[in-house]
Amino acid sequence: MADELFVHPRLAAIYDVLDSDRRDLDAYVGVVEEFGARRVLDVGCGTGVFALLLADRGVEVVGVDPAAASLEVARAKPGADRVRWIHGDATALPPLQVDFATMTGNAAQAVVDPRVWQDTLRGVYAALRPGGRFVFETRDPAKRAWETWNREARYGVTEIPGVGAVEHWLDLIDVSGPLVTFRGTYVFAADGQVLTSDSTLRFREREEVEAELAAHGYVVEDVRDAPDRPGLEFVFVAVRPGDDPANRPRD
Repeated sequence: MADELFVHPRLAAIYDVLDSDRRDLDAYVGVVEEFGARRVLDVGCGTGVFALLLADRGVEVVGVDPAAASLEVARAKPGADRVRWIHGDATALPPLQVDFATMTGNAAQAVVDPRVWQDTLRGVYAALRPGGRFVFETRDPAKRAWETWNREARYGVTEIPGVGAVEHWLDLIDVSGPLVTFRGTYVFAADGQVLTSDSTLRFREREEVEAELAAHGYVVEDVRDAPDRPGLEFVFVAVRPGDDPANRPRD
């Protein structure tokens, strides 16, 4: 289930403005180009920012997301007809043979249920061609990113064309082992409406992710640093190997 930030039409419509610094996507564009990928699956594509960056470069893109409101924003953007948009998630994709799959913006952490995460890894594997790569990021738990998810550090007022001023901040709600829950609050000055969005993320250790990838048949080719957030995240580059039976995922 997607968070209200992505599901509520009023919040989805302003998401790109509130999260306007997407320099993190430059690295993903670079990796797509590094491996010469021409067909890409963008899992958790949201409002389509990354998918459209790739489409502008002539890449064939499939974007999948469970939040219908976010997909509506994506479909309304210039060039959206060059992307195949799917309402859903990686656990139930149509047959695909892509060169590359991504989960940007720490979307992998939003998959908190271990069973759904296993199904996601399985679904992405099935969507890749042999030799295709899956690249995604996750925050290093040791860096305790959640310690700055509070009103004092994350308060702002953003003026949005056609909407007016929106006051917004974060509050940390709970930290229970690998699960961290926080709440975003959004106040629309135009009519005083207050909307909230609760999010829970799972912080996975590097060794845990590597073991899960291996169990589903991937070969971990590299674990990189995030260029825009050095020392704070792991960026996994995993390969679906050829169809040697020894490389097939275990049931």
